[in-house]
Amino acid sequence: MPAQKLILDYVYDHESAQRNTVYLTQPVGAQPPIDYLGPVSIRRGGWPHLRSRNLGPGAKIAILSKNCAHFFIAELAIWMAGGTTVAIYPTEGPDTVKFVLEHSESQLLFVGKLDSWTHQETGVPANMPRIAFPLAPPTSYETWDAIVARTEPLAGRIARAPDDLAMLVYTSGSTGQPKGVMHSFERVTRCSEGIAKEVGYNASDRFLSYLPLAHVFERAYIECTTFVSGGHVFFAETLETFVADLNRARPTLFISVPRLWAKFQHGVLAKMPARKLDFLLSLPIIGNIVRKKVLTGLGLNHVRLAGSGSAPIPPELIAWYHKLGLNLLEGYAMSEDFAYSHLSKENMHKPGYVGVPFPGVEVRISEEHEVLIKSPGQMVGYYKRPDLNAEAFTADGFFRTGDLGERDPSGLLKLTGRLKELFKTAKGKYVAPAPIENLINEHPIVEMSLVSGVGHPAAFAMVVLSEDLRPKVGDPTVRAEVEAQLKEVLADVNRRVAEYEQLRMLVVVSDPWSIENGLLTPTMKIKRSKIESAVAAKIEQWYTTPGQVIWA
Repeated sequence: MPAQKLILDYVYDHESAQRNTVYLTQPVGAQPPIDYLGPVSIRRGGWPHLRSRNLGPGAKIAILSKNCAHFFIAELAIWMAGGTTVAIYPTEGPDTVKFVLEHSESQLLFVGKLDSWTHQETGVPANMPRIAFPLAPPTSYETWDAIVARTEPLAGRIARAPDDLAMLVYTSGSTGQPKGVMHSFERVTRCSEGIAKEVGYNASDRFLSYLPLAHVFERAYIECTTFVSGGHVFFAETLETFVADLNRARPTLFISVPRLWAKFQHGVLAKMPARKLDFLLSLPIIGNIVRKKVLTGLGLNHVRLAGSGSAPIPPELIAWYHKLGLNLLEGYAMSEDFAYSHLSKENMHKPGYVGVPFPGVEVRISEEHEVLIKSPGQMVGYYKRPDLNAEAFTADGFFRTGDLGERDPSGLLKLTGRLKELFKTAKGKYVAPAPIENLINEHPIVEMSLVSGVGHPAAFAMVVLSEDLRPKVGDPTVRAEVEAQLKEVLADVNRRVAEYEQLRMLVVVSDPWSIENGLLTPTMKIKRSKIESAVAAKIEQWYTTPGQVIWA
């Protein structure tokens, strides 16, 4: 029986078929974007140079860069040179950069498109060799282009073994120190094939790559799956140019995270009040015109399938996009299964549920209601952490996700919280914060929230106001209007939860949580313990302050 194809085999097969087809489009400021053809021809001169360094089989080679064409190019070169890729989030500070480089035992660093390299560089060991991508900040390092220009390209199909490590994926740190998740070529390939088949990728699809490639979601659904299926990948340049980048790409498949889906909604509702939009959408002919106009303005009018992952998304937000005619579906997965776990389908979805298992995925709910998963994408293990490996799996090989959940008779999975996030109030009842946060986040006035209150008579929630409102609440009239709306939010949430889960108050955060201040992960999840620690000294005062809305 012939061996199954691995991801590099797909890349080689695309070489002749896509030699004259644009694969990657990289924006470069005011200049015209740069197009890169077929995946193999663009890296022929790079991997021989890496191999000539004699770094050894499986050598760890790190990439510190925002999303760009050369991330894809370098990853292929690393694999062909016999190495293992270690991607670092481009927003990480020097301490985390240092930890990942040292923990992974990386022997070389690609420096790419970055905003804070001067600061981050202090975390890089002084003796570590470095190569600069074309869009890297000014450095004295040898550049990728110079290496390719002076290195003789080599032909042939360099093979990797199924069990060879393709990458270490470091978790985003929402629950503490990042862990290095090991993924082999076999498992990366099977997941990429499965995603392409289930979602229906094809060579004519267009994508916009902007979520961090260091995260498994973007790595699996954009990079590795297009290595398998082909397609045209565009890149976003900056936050300021995002709308223009999206309109340039006009993606047919588009993935995002809940916070960005909410931001898109807030942008629309800032131009047209929700009541007016709902009325226009209800009109037979005008409704279709409005739908097209709104989606065109977002750059999503060509999207045949949109996905949300990485964190829970409010069901009402999905319903809002469905009213616009956008086929937005939610999925559920993690670094430890290479994003191959659950996906909603057009004929199998339900508000509040994250979908059904991918083919080959087994699911079980434990007596503690923890979701247990066995996936074809299951990690080889945590790098240099056998202690964590032992804790992570059941005796019969199911991964302990740490998520609480339940399944309906059709197999749809609903997540009901995080096992380690449960906290007990003074009433002696456990509260799961995530479902309550989802209810709060349904309201356009709120961008993010965090429910807490361990040991207190009732839980409370901190809220970050939507971006368009934050600059305006210094005006007493606006603040009074916002406070009235927040009281309605509080009343709405408390009507929809059990008595012991009801919130005593909403605390409006004055300084938004962000990646830059360390309170959000690079994938925009809240760092719960850090936020709670930062406000610990203020909580007693909040409980003694009269009123339902506290301005912190």
